[in-house]
Amino acid sequence: MATRHHARMAVVSLLYAYDLGNGNIAEHTDEILEEKKIRNKQKDFALNLYEGVMEKLPECDSAIIEHLKEWDFERLGAIERATLRLAAYEILFSELDNAVIINEAVEITKAFGTEQSPKFINGVLDAISKDKK
Repeated sequence: MATRHHARMAVVSLLYAYDLGNGNIAEHTDEILEEKKIRNKQKDFALNLYEGVMEKLPECDSAIIEHLKEWDFERLGAIERATLRLAAYEILFSELDNAVIINEAVEITKAFGTEQSPKFINGVLDAISKDKK
């Protein structure tokens, strides 16, 4: 059975595909989530996250860019950008504890990103979290 962690990983995959130019990925979310065995409540959770990120993408990107410190947003890896977008959305627009959100993002980055990615993701998200308060 899928967990929220699995649902978030699926959302990062969707955002990654979108970032690589698959603008019609939204038409295939049901198939992709089914393929990853994301069903029922976790599917609803994943769809809400994905749709929320897409709706608030300018705000999420703005928060990320503001806290990059000497990094160019466009030069970020697509996985890192997708993970940051999801976590920034959750930090800015959900009631979930920011420490949980950041931890989830770091764990996703460990699975998908480079060796340096988790520390980078943690730093950017921590800055966004502190700024929100």
